[in-house]
Amino acid sequence: MAVRILHGADFHLDSPFRSLTEEQARLRRREMRELLGDIADLAREEKSQLVLLSGDLFDSSAAYWETQEMLTDFLKRLSVPVFIAPGNHDYYSSRCPYVSMDLPENVHVFRTPRLVPMEIPELGVRVWGAGYTSPVCDDVMRGFSVGRSNLIELMVLHGEVGGDRYCPIKEEEIAASGLSYLALGHVHSFSGIRQAGRTFYAWPGCPEGRGFDETGKKGVIVGTVGKDKADLRFVPTSRREYKVMNVDLTGCEDAVTAVLAAVGTQERDNVVRFVLTGEYEGAVDVKGVAAALEGRCFALEVRDDTRLARDIWQGADEDSLKGIFLHRLRERYEETTSDREREEIRLAARYGIAALEQREAWRP
Repeated sequence: MAVRILHGADFHLDSPFRSLTEEQARLRRREMRELLGDIADLAREEKSQLVLLSGDLFDSSAAYWETQEMLTDFLKRLSVPVFIAPGNHDYYSSRCPYVSMDLPENVHVFRTPRLVPMEIPELGVRVWGAGYTSPVCDDVMRGFSVGRSNLIELMVLHGEVGGDRYCPIKEEEIAASGLSYLALGHVHSFSGIRQAGRTFYAWPGCPEGRGFDETGKKGVIVGTVGKDKADLRFVPTSRREYKVMNVDLTGCEDAVTAVLAAVGTQERDNVVRFVLTGEYEGAVDVKGVAAALEGRCFALEVRDDTRLARDIWQGADEDSLKGIFLHRLRERYEETTSDREREEIRLAARYGIAALEQREAWRP
């Protein structure tokens, strides 16, 4: 006997996307709402009999009315039992969106930080869960065990293994729980399907990246869970990806040409941070690189982490304008103990050398 499930978490609907322009942020919020329809279609295609949503579906309690309506429609479209365990961002309170939403009958929201069981006899399943009622939550699994049971025992929680604030969980608690599968949220990257004792557990991560701390493909978990077995897999759902792309400029005469050759046209839908590395003569025209990449990505950042292809203090002892300039900067560099100030002085030296040698340089 086994049950087909879809496990999702950390939608963070209505995220502000502060690093994007206002227009881009508005589009991304709309795309994340539309993503709900894609997940509903996936649940139907996979013939999921149960949906487990492990918290932080909203980014905060200040959810747009349109978002609440689209989430309600998503839950109705699922048509199978859905269990929601509110997390630290969408914790259950008298003002949370779950109170004002017209939730369909197939949906159960766990409203207390105390484990509560919900049995589904026709599936031979019992689902345990708990929800945050504030931005933090204690260890709700301490001492927990399903006891003797012939049911497929599932649990949905928003928590972390080894933490101390967000429903902390220990691996030995998972192993001693007697659960078949523990569906977790809070970690924003897919964890892989893990096992402690006879219990399988996983974080699906968020279904759509929202920043450079959430790079790569994002998605949900689907598959089957039995009494002592699990056949689960990760399915990507993200429409766009956040990527960090390193471009080594060592030996390159022109940074723009090197970056364009590296990116091609395959990143048009993604948000990319280009990190320029290696040794480069003079100062990188960061503004020019960013302008050349316009239209090749949905949004982009350019960071200059290159090193000068020669000793930056070369010429500091010359009897020239450049020598005087470098000599004074080197004195300041040697006097300070601040790493940040030293980096600023090195950057000033690079721009100054480029100007004195009549090379183009972008000045922030």
